[in-house]
Amino acid sequence: MAATTADHNQYVNETSFYNRMVLSHLLPASLWEPLPHFLQTWLRNYLAVNILYFTSGFLWCFYIYYLKPNVYVPKDSIPTRKAMILQIYVAMKAMPWHSLLPAVSEYMIEHGWTQCYSTTDHFYWFHCILYIALYLVIVEFGVYWIHKGLHDNKFLYKHLHATHHIYNKQNTISPFAGFAFHPLDGIIQSLPHVIALFIVPIHLITHLCLLFSEGMWATNIHDCIHGNIWPVMGAGYHTIHHTTYKHNYGHKTILMDWMFGSLKAPLAEEDSFKEKAN
Repeated sequence: MAATTADHNQYVNETSFYNRMVLSHLLPASLWEPLPHFLQTWLRNYLAVNILYFTSGFLWCFYIYYLKPNVYVPKDSIPTRKAMILQIYVAMKAMPWHSLLPAVSEYMIEHGWTQCYSTTDHFYWFHCILYIALYLVIVEFGVYWIHKGLHDNKFLYKHLHATHHIYNKQNTISPFAGFAFHPLDGIIQSLPHVIALFIVPIHLITHLCLLFSEGMWATNIHDCIHGNIWPVMGAGYHTIHHTTYKHNYGHKTILMDWMFGSLKAPLAEEDSFKEKAN
């Protein structure tokens, strides 16, 4: 359904506010104000995702590798600086392209091509929560099958997903590996967030928050620390995925792997590493 002029202006005003809020604090106005609105949105997403990537990655690594060595991760399993620098290098090449997807989704929202809304005036809070839950189910289902397809199709694996799977041992996987993808691979795996916009009514800011939460989640599931919180697809499950290549394709929960028979749980011995180390 095409947006009315009022709807279009409301969306553009909102995304323009986000652009100003980020770009005005990071860049001189002369560098970003002359840019078209779409490029401003892309630049805002690019800078924001870089800040998120480096802040979460450095804080996470500093805490688990340097402040608490041999507590969360065995000392001989801590990735080398060379491995982490390589992951950052791969992520930096992909980041401009990863930032394109949220810019495109915002463009489609602004033009009324999605079910997205910017006000809750016409919805009860119960409906909003229900729609968020449905959105998350669609994302969970979509990411599972896209991820599994990237493994099952030899061409796609070789030319796209293998870039991420060069990190296949605990001492080569770090929080910085979360964005170390082939550019197209990262975009494809995030597509369910955009597809869900055409199916489920969801607030614009909710969509953006859930999309950017993927950055924190990608950091978390590559730290090799198994939190053991059911039904969360924690790092223990994802580390198994990196080492066996045929289990735990799921996104934030283990439910899809459980339903479709690809779930492999971490060993209990690994769950209690801290107690055994002590």
